[in-house]
Amino acid sequence: MTDSLTQLALYLAVLLLLSVPLGWYIGRVMEGRSAVNRVFGGVERLFYRLCGIRADADMGWKQYALALLLFNVIGAVVVYALQRLQLWLPFNPQGMANVSADSSFNTAISFVTNTNWQGYSGESTMSYLTQMLALTVQNFMSAATGLAVAFALIRGFVRHSSKSIGNFWVDMTRSSLYVLLPLSLVVAVVLMQQGVIQNFDAYKDVATLETTTYTQPKLDAQGQPLKDAQGQPVTETLKTSMQTLPMGPVASQEAIKMVGTNGGGFFNANSAHPYENPTPLSNFVQMLVILLIPAALCTSFGMLAGDRRQGWAILAAMTVLFIGMTVFLLYFEQQGNPALSALHVTATNGTPGIGSMMEGKETRFGIIASGLFAAITTAASCGAVNAMHDSLSPLGGLVPMLQMQLGEVVYGGVGAGLYGMLIFAVLAVFIAGLMIGRTPEYLGKKIGVFDMKMMSIAILMTPLLVLVLTAISVLVENGLAGIANPGAHGFSEILYAFSSAANNNGSAFAGLSANTPYYNVTTGIAMWLGRFGIIVPVLAMAGSLAGKKRLAATSGTLPTHGPLFVALLIGAVLLVGALTYVPALALGPVIEHLQMLALH
Repeated sequence: MTDSLTQLALYLAVLLLLSVPLGWYIGRVMEGRSAVNRVFGGVERLFYRLCGIRADADMGWKQYALALLLFNVIGAVVVYALQRLQLWLPFNPQGMANVSADSSFNTAISFVTNTNWQGYSGESTMSYLTQMLALTVQNFMSAATGLAVAFALIRGFVRHSSKSIGNFWVDMTRSSLYVLLPLSLVVAVVLMQQGVIQNFDAYKDVATLETTTYTQPKLDAQGQPLKDAQGQPVTETLKTSMQTLPMGPVASQEAIKMVGTNGGGFFNANSAHPYENPTPLSNFVQMLVILLIPAALCTSFGMLAGDRRQGWAILAAMTVLFIGMTVFLLYFEQQGNPALSALHVTATNGTPGIGSMMEGKETRFGIIASGLFAAITTAASCGAVNAMHDSLSPLGGLVPMLQMQLGEVVYGGVGAGLYGMLIFAVLAVFIAGLMIGRTPEYLGKKIGVFDMKMMSIAILMTPLLVLVLTAISVLVENGLAGIANPGAHGFSEILYAFSSAANNNGSAFAGLSANTPYYNVTTGIAMWLGRFGIIVPVLAMAGSLAGKKRLAATSGTLPTHGPLFVALLIGAVLLVGALTYVPALALGPVIEHLQMLALH
């Protein structure tokens, strides 16, 4: 564990060191108070003029929410149309066919909601134009939407007696122009230097040094695996001495994929593919930028709230939870499988062994870097993976699942992590108020009945979606048909899928055949409601708080910047977030762990 803790400490040190100046920059530039705003103000105003936007006209929460929903609905329609028409559009050197209606529906919602769930193989499904104009563009827009909502909620806390929470179009423009675009350009250049490809070439066929023999499942006319009379997959054995190397504009999509906590890979293997993630340094850079903006926003929050300790408290709660989860995952990934250990003892006439958890992991990265990546990507709303989560140990796989189920507030997605944690902060002060019989306050704002209703909707939306849709899927034939591994692990695959979709993560256990009309529709519903079913209540709360007067702190006011509040906040996240899922987790990874021990 020493190497694990060393790598974790190094990662956190670099992350927190970079997050402070970046958070200060984001806070100032989003409020129009940076020198960057003055230098590029002409470009910003040109956008407003071309689009007919009055930058000085602030919006109430309803107008803000309507603009946000309309913008994202239009984005989903455009992404859907590009997939359905890609065969006849340019930048399609491989002649990729039009994507099916249900898969297009799912992918359109996936990328608009910052989920980037992929039920398809990117290099064999999407043309270069679709990858760029549909998917990469939405990587920017969905991340900018999250940033906009986060700053709308911050304004709700810092403004008083105000009817507005900002201008959605201004927030989107500044998020994209001053934050996401420059960061993505820098990261793309770094990745290209490390070997990530960026071209528009046709795929290349090359001769291999050896003939490869491989087995693959036979597919029916709908592209689904055929099964024999016993329900087992029907396979065929093939040989080849050629390999097709996919090409494409990868680095540009890879950069915003990580910076915007999106996660949609250009290739099916995602960040395990050498063209997406070729070196240990590129792996570290990708892990770093996943959590960089979410961590930086804590500094932005404290700066705009007028008390940087408020931001430090939120960041401390996130960091403590992240360290605990990551250490737990890395510990179980390094324990090995006891069944393999027993085989090693038998084969070596008594020499003890710890087995191996390398199955499903890239040898270039190993167990520690793969486990750390899994913890980071599910702490954020980022579906990027550099190892197969389906191959994690049972309790190791529990951690990515649980981090998503907490609402992805550790550190969460771009914007979404901060406003999600602020929702839990409101819950924490409400619980504290109940204990002492005092009206709850946060940052000088009394938390009223309407605020609590909106907070309850935001917190309960994703557990409702995850648990109900999982229960339905294990009861209906179309849900069970996608399971490749029956039993506890098969249940975990379904639970993970809906946890990922409803919490807008996008990663998968990948043992589930999810590219079917049933799962494309159900996960699409989970992604849409899991995103906007939370954003609308958050904006409603922001509008309510902005209209209230700010009260002066008294001796009875709960300090929300010290260790006590950090502990209370962590408790609220774990008690409300984690306990909701305990029965489901017991049926999946916990049972699977006990079964693994029983085989020993």
